[in-house]
Amino acid sequence: MTTSDLDKAWELVEGGDVSAVMRHLRGTAGRLEIRDLTLVVEKAADMVGFDDLVEASRALAAKPRSADKLFEFGYACIEHGAAYAAIPALVESLRRSPKSRGVFLELASAYEREERHGEAVALLESRDATLRDWPDRYLLVYNAVLAGDLTRARTQFVRLPAPADEDWEWAYGRLGAMLSRADAAAAVAPLDHEDLRGWQFVLTGGVLATISPYGFRTSMVGRYAFHQDSPGSCRQGLDRLPAVLGATGAAPASVSLLDDRGSRILGLAAADVLGLPAVPYEPGRPDTVVVAYRLDDVAEGVVESLHERAPGQVLFEHATCWTSPPPVAADISVLLRQAGNAPWEKRLTADPEGGAPDGRPEAEIAADVVAAQPDADHPGDEDAPPDTGAELVAFAAGVASAWAARTSRDQCPSTGPVRSARFR
Repeated sequence: MTTSDLDKAWELVEGGDVSAVMRHLRGTAGRLEIRDLTLVVEKAADMVGFDDLVEASRALAAKPRSADKLFEFGYACIEHGAAYAAIPALVESLRRSPKSRGVFLELASAYEREERHGEAVALLESRDATLRDWPDRYLLVYNAVLAGDLTRARTQFVRLPAPADEDWEWAYGRLGAMLSRADAAAAVAPLDHEDLRGWQFVLTGGVLATISPYGFRTSMVGRYAFHQDSPGSCRQGLDRLPAVLGATGAAPASVSLLDDRGSRILGLAAADVLGLPAVPYEPGRPDTVVVAYRLDDVAEGVVESLHERAPGQVLFEHATCWTSPPPVAADISVLLRQAGNAPWEKRLTADPEGGAPDGRPEAEIAADVVAAQPDADHPGDEDAPPDTGAELVAFAAGVASAWAARTSRDQCPSTGPVRSARFR
């Protein structure tokens, strides 16, 4: 514990900024004494009306050596999205009650939620001789993949039998698909801790069309944080769409337009670039490119209908949120970003009156996107690797069979082995 960590936590509590308190605890909870952590969490929980977490915090403060109270506090933290605050309490609970399977699995789950996958693997493997297949060894394999330890994942997957409980069948199938995609990607990509495109494919089955060069090795490793989009970026993505389609052997007969304005604009532009007719989206339509500017803008029921992939159907998303990914993973994503606006939306600017949205008809804006000069390929430099169309085509061709074999668009909530500044 450092005094400055605790003092800062109480300063934020006194300021009433609960979000800031919890952001601070994400990086400092493990350095605080559990009693101090409990008191800070209690105050923060009280401010937002999380009564169960308040109660669990007070109960632990009253019995700080109780393995049960430590577990209950950790469980309540996880339930409210604060696994980082749960971990120190669960570690201590397991120390005091080492035979508790419930505490053991809850701690593994907390590590996974915080994307501390290596620690989850170490914890699970420390009890290898007594692991049950489901969910224990499944969690070991899954976290090994997310930690980038494919050798361990494959070794443990061989030991994992197909589940007798049908509720686990999806999870078993997802693991098998991830490892199959890793075999395909390893032939054409390094799959190291800077290979964002390779790991995006392993974890989701989607192809990432562009890699951001900004702050590559210092913070973002190919992703964007806050991103003001441009017609040139949209056009670059549309140019890379047919490149991926050609490399994978996909031959769509139409472009399907979703209902939100951004997707219709980009869909009309895509139809022009591809020379295909634009048709309204219909669930299950085969041999079509479904175009989304941002899946977060698409109606929930429509997104659900895209989970299963129809034969020859390609889901193309321009801007994919990587910090809170949509429920389905696109077959092709142009870029990964945390937040941002489309070229036709209100622009990101310090002036609250500036950057008014473009209210012109969708077809006019789409024509401007088609006419735009595409953003240039990044040739590579000392900070960021090259990102050219030729490299994308080589990757897509190398994984084409595995990409085409994808039948469901399962999303992965973790960033996997390619860590950003958010989790460092």
